[in-house]
Amino acid sequence: MYEFDALKVKNQCVEWIKDFFAKNGPDCNAIVGISGGKDSSIVAALCVEALGVDRVIGVLMPNGEQADIDCARLLVNHLGIKNYEINVKAAVDGVLASMPADMEISTQTRTNISPRIRMTTLYAVAQSNNGRVANTCNLSEDWVGYSTRYGDQAGDFSPCSFITVTEMKQIGHLLGLPKELVEKTPIDGLCGKTDEENLGFTYAELDKYIREGVIESEDKKANIDRRHKLNLFKLEYMPCFKPEI
Repeated sequence: MYEFDALKVKNQCVEWIKDFFAKNGPDCNAIVGISGGKDSSIVAALCVEALGVDRVIGVLMPNGEQADIDCARLLVNHLGIKNYEINVKAAVDGVLASMPADMEISTQTRTNISPRIRMTTLYAVAQSNNGRVANTCNLSEDWVGYSTRYGDQAGDFSPCSFITVTEMKQIGHLLGLPKELVEKTPIDGLCGKTDEENLGFTYAELDKYIREGVIESEDKKANIDRRHKLNLFKLEYMPCFKPEI
């Protein structure tokens, strides 16, 4: 049976972040988009442990009114990190308003503009604050494509891309984060549904399947496998033509 050593992995991750910054910006700051969920909370806390509180900047990016913005504020106050709150609604609305009148705007388009605007915002903050942008995705989300390409999937370094949701929670508790952040029901912040409602299976089921290859429902197995196959392109470098010279 698979066993996860949360303390060992947490310590390894902290050292990895230190090493990344030593090689890619010894004097740079970590710029972390703070959503109010566990992933961004854990990544921010890992960066604080690795770099110190003075080298981590949190960026809160509501799109108009954000129901759980207090969770994001709780996190930056708990860690004591410098933070900016930048509302992206005007930018999102501006893009949508500028689309051609004869173009039918798809639901997927509307859903994915926000995370892409947020990533642009993170890089704007990073370039004005000598920063490197943290990716806050985890293995479970990436496995089934539950992220936006060139949106929340972008970044300069990714501490948790090979750590599942179940494992992230264990690390979050080790880091001493508020329980309400670590155990918060994950929502995508885009369509109002929980992650698990959108996916059709729980993260616990998905994580067990990823780590042990075990899942009771054949329908859920087929759903996971289909999503994984369809979204593999998100994890690969873009196809590039290479001329024969």
